[in-house]
Amino acid sequence: MTRRSWMKTLPKVNISQVWKHFIRHRDTQSRNILIEHYLPLVKYTAARLHVRFPPCVELEELYSIGVWGLMDAIDKYDPTREVKFETYCAKRIHGTIVDDIRHNDWVPRLVRSRAQQLGKVTQKLSLLFGRSPTETELASELGMDMEEFYHFQRDANAHGLVSLNMKISDSDGECEGIDFIADQKSQNPFLEIQRQDIKDFITKGFSRQEQLIVVLYYFEQMTMKEIGETLGISESRVCQLHSSLIARLREQMKKTALSMCEQHVI
Repeated sequence: MTRRSWMKTLPKVNISQVWKHFIRHRDTQSRNILIEHYLPLVKYTAARLHVRFPPCVELEELYSIGVWGLMDAIDKYDPTREVKFETYCAKRIHGTIVDDIRHNDWVPRLVRSRAQQLGKVTQKLSLLFGRSPTETELASELGMDMEEFYHFQRDANAHGLVSLNMKISDSDGECEGIDFIADQKSQNPFLEIQRQDIKDFITKGFSRQEQLIVVLYYFEQMTMKEIGETLGISESRVCQLHSSLIARLREQMKKTALSMCEQHVI
């Protein structure tokens, strides 16, 4: 796909009017139209970069990262600087993809090594404790602080080489009835802690694509079909990923509830 060809694929909308409305109101609808309009540029940039990376780096992953760059470019674009958005955006998308790849250190041998190391430590502690170890216990066994561990964990999880979303041990059911529905009239300290835990879990426990699904579905109010079109995957695949991440969130909420109940009993 050449630069001219991607421009021919742009939806026929009065994009200048959409830009004016978005700059003035910063509304979600205009933003979504802009995202959809410039998606071909993301595909074009991702495809050009894909040939430069090892085979283990998937085009779909580059595309997902590029969408983040597009969204960031739309939010930060300043038309008063008299720079064409396409020029500015292309650089932002390119930079976002390259920076993310460098940050994640996509080296197959390193990924396999860390996945195997983490798997061995997880198995060792599971046998020792009779349950799945916590992230803190894993970090301690590996001799890392939490920031180092999360980086190590992310690399080990690259391309699904190993799953760290382990099932927690069954509880005695004492805390099964806790209600996690937010009270809109007052702030509950327990729920505030829960929300922070969920936010941390989403940031550190979800892949880039899963994080993007959360943002687009719950914050941008996009449908599963629209998300599929944005990410270049089928609607059924979006539904599958969404169901998976919701199930993992519920497990994390249960885990946090059990931990707080144990602290309360102690």
